[in-house]
Amino acid sequence: MTTPASSTAPTESTVVDGVHYHQFDIVIVGAGGAGMRAAIEAGPGASTAVISKLYPTRSHTGAAQGGMAAALANVEEDNWEWHTFDTVKGGDYLVDQDAAEILAKEAIDAVIDLENMGLPFNRTPEGKIDQRRFGGHTSDHGKAPVRRACYAADRTGHMILQTLYQNCVKRGINFFNEYYVLDLIMTEVDGVEQPSGVVAYDLSSGELHVFQAKAFIFATGGFGKIYKTTSNAHTLTGDGVGIIWRKGLPLEDMEFFQFHPTGLAGLGILLTEGARGEGAILRNASGERFMEKYAPTIKDLAPRDIIARCMVKEVAEGRGAGPNKDYLYLDCTHLGAEVLETKLPDITEFARTYLGVDPVTEPVPVMPTAHYAMGGIPTNVNAEVLRNNTTVVPGLYAAGECACVSVHGSNRLGTNSLLDINVFGKRAGNNAVAYVKTAEFVPLPADPAKFVRGLIEGIRSSTGTERIAVLRKELQETMDAKAQVFRTDESLKDVTDTIHSLRERYKNIGVQDKGRRFNTDLLEAVELGFLLDLAEVVVFSARNRKESRGGHMRDDFPLRDDENYLVHTMAYLTGDPHSADAADHIALDWKPVTITRYQPMERKY
Repeated sequence: MTTPASSTAPTESTVVDGVHYHQFDIVIVGAGGAGMRAAIEAGPGASTAVISKLYPTRSHTGAAQGGMAAALANVEEDNWEWHTFDTVKGGDYLVDQDAAEILAKEAIDAVIDLENMGLPFNRTPEGKIDQRRFGGHTSDHGKAPVRRACYAADRTGHMILQTLYQNCVKRGINFFNEYYVLDLIMTEVDGVEQPSGVVAYDLSSGELHVFQAKAFIFATGGFGKIYKTTSNAHTLTGDGVGIIWRKGLPLEDMEFFQFHPTGLAGLGILLTEGARGEGAILRNASGERFMEKYAPTIKDLAPRDIIARCMVKEVAEGRGAGPNKDYLYLDCTHLGAEVLETKLPDITEFARTYLGVDPVTEPVPVMPTAHYAMGGIPTNVNAEVLRNNTTVVPGLYAAGECACVSVHGSNRLGTNSLLDINVFGKRAGNNAVAYVKTAEFVPLPADPAKFVRGLIEGIRSSTGTERIAVLRKELQETMDAKAQVFRTDESLKDVTDTIHSLRERYKNIGVQDKGRRFNTDLLEAVELGFLLDLAEVVVFSARNRKESRGGHMRDDFPLRDDENYLVHTMAYLTGDPHSADAADHIALDWKPVTITRYQPMERKY
């Protein structure tokens, strides 16, 4: 097939051998906050398509509750340097400080951009954007809590998602909704592999679509469904990260996964940190405010990794509540009905609906829940994807949770996720536009959909006896039990052995639905393949980091080791993932941490 020449407007879809072909200057994979923020910048300057396996306003950005950090100083004194310091310290000094400075500096414009787009932030009596406290946010480099989180009740992510989508529609962005991207086509040009297209599976018809472009932006979110107890939606299966991994490109800092302290006990559904920002208190079974012992300065507003570990310790030492003494309490009763109903309406309803507990009159059972991946696709501060420590892949960008800038280090500061998607989503869009102005289309191979066709038809036609739900449940329960807040080499080896066993059983899967339209059975089978890949990288990276830092706590190596491990992990797929030992197909390298002004020090709160 001969592809059409470059144009400023998309060509009509052409069909060759049952495969639909499209051409755009920029293709964005993922329609959450990062993807749509990139589209808003890209759309006016280049023909742009956004591909999403969900309708855009169902993306997981909409589940973010508490707020978006920016040193506006609307309520009390604040500045971007304090925000930078909190980001670096909160990330346990594994943060690239040049990226943190960009995040904190550009935060102010990012919030104002959203306000100008129409986002309905909560307001002060004077009409300014209101701000509240959040974990790890301090004034004057750690001296006291500060009000830095801009918010829209406890629906901030939902409001951001709606606002961005409305502005994408306003700009005429092309959306391909419920199209599941399953492959990134790489073509060698002058000895260098470059992206030339992506292949997507249309969930409504079962047909394959090839999108050729000059630049590609991955904004596909996280992969929290490797765990059973998680705040992540069922769709967060790491598809974009998994595609990059299978192409032989590295993944960075995959061992660092954040466990949010306040998930509804037994369910993992998130109760925002904004509750503690408004004054809610964590208590053990005897009613003790236990965080006073661990973080005497900012107590319940310590960073998430610290609070999660303290909570697990409280339960392990017998101070848990409930029949099995396996959870703690979030006490909001002193805040009053007005605060809960106006500033925290969603979490109030969640507690009532899912646990039958009314936060107005009784404490809510909570325990840590898998929440956010600090690691992912390595990028520089321009959102360009890295082939190794320094070399970029021309025309390939990533932003949001699927990317690792690294602005979150080993533990993301609360409210920096909504900020990250806006700052680096915007950068990805602008830099992609600049790139395509001089770039040419990279030729597609003769049959670009061959791999995806084989993958889909192989699963659809399989007659195996293994059920996807059974394998997924075993993976998630094992990750919860042995690779969660606390880890050891022994527990991580057990997970590795389980993953290898599940890989063997995955070869014998069968799907009951053989149809082509909205085949969720088939979809979940593909997703499980990505989950197995990513869980293995997480565990392999964790076994090789013999220290404790941020979201990665090793009981057998309980201290932070800056001498040997103040470096980023870079994992590479080097062989057949079905081999018996992860060491046979995963190689690790290390990348220096960028330190500009803040030298590593002990984290005291």
